Amino acid sequence: MNQTIVLAGGSGFLGKALATFLQQKGYTVVILTRGLAHMNEGIRYVHWDGATLGDWAKEIEGSKAIVNFTGKSVNCLYTKKNREEIIRSRLDSVQVLTEAIRSCEHPPDVCIQAGSLAIFGDTRQVCTEEAPHGSGFSVEVCEKWEEAFFARELPQTRMVLLRIGFALGKNGGALEPLVKLASYHLGGTVGSGDQYISWLHIDDLNHMFLTAIQNEQLSGIFNATGPQPVTNKEFMYTLRKVMNKGWAPKTPTPLVWIGAYLIMRTDPSLALSGRNCIPQKFLDNGFTFLHSNLETALHDLLRS
Repeated sequence: MNQTIVLAGGSGFLGKALATFLQQKGYTVVILTRGLAHMNEGIRYVHWDGATLGDWAKEIEGSKAIVNFTGKSVNCLYTKKNREEIIRSRLDSVQVLTEAIRSCEHPPDVCIQAGSLAIFGDTRQVCTEEAPHGSGFSVEVCEKWEEAFFARELPQTRMVLLRIGFALGKNGGALEPLVKLASYHLGGTVGSGDQYISWLHIDDLNHMFLTAIQNEQLSGIFNATGPQPVTNKEFMYTLRKVMNKGWAPKTPTPLVWIGAYLIMRTDPSLALSGRNCIPQKFLDNGFTFLHSNLETALHDLLRS
């Protein structure tokens, strides 16, 4: 049986982490990238443009699974141009991958889409997969994204969408900028501090992807996050504690807005909004977390 897994747009932080993990599990990994085709550490990188069919589609024929990470980063200013590109990059990749799968004589067993918990908006209410959606641009993006993914039936391919939370890993990803702030004694509460962070360790996220690949009973939408979300205030306090940093000044909401626009060149909502999400369907299916406590998870990542 073909044990090849194709990671579309898999050259980012989450994709590379999953690629290494899957290699360790005995899978062959192919990454579809907008960069040049090459081979690196046993992983074959194949060029694609994320929007049109090409020779890359041959990689999908007879593969075990596809995981789609493609999409312009939301860590940017939400100008008209960036908003259009954020939406277009997601919808184009979903549509062209669907076309590639439908053209296969031997389609992959499963297609997994990396989505986002941002669909729930900014809320303190506990959100399972069935919780109501929020409002705003990020929610609109997620709704169009999910609608496109499930728009066309793939009779021989299971379809799984993971709404991914705040994934914590080593040497990059969502955690890196917060570690840098804390290292300069600036890792205080952001804004009100009441906004929730639905975090999970990268090891657990990788195991969620593996579960979705291997468990033939899983299909549909899953919250891919840890079982114990915390507030921003608690998260930053715990991060400082693990890093042996003392008190740090708060960053009031007006300063967050100024810093986001003038220094970070990103939308302030990324820091000031949050959601309190639970991976109910994974828990119902017996998923066991390796890291459910924030302090021990941060110790594993930062002090090991």
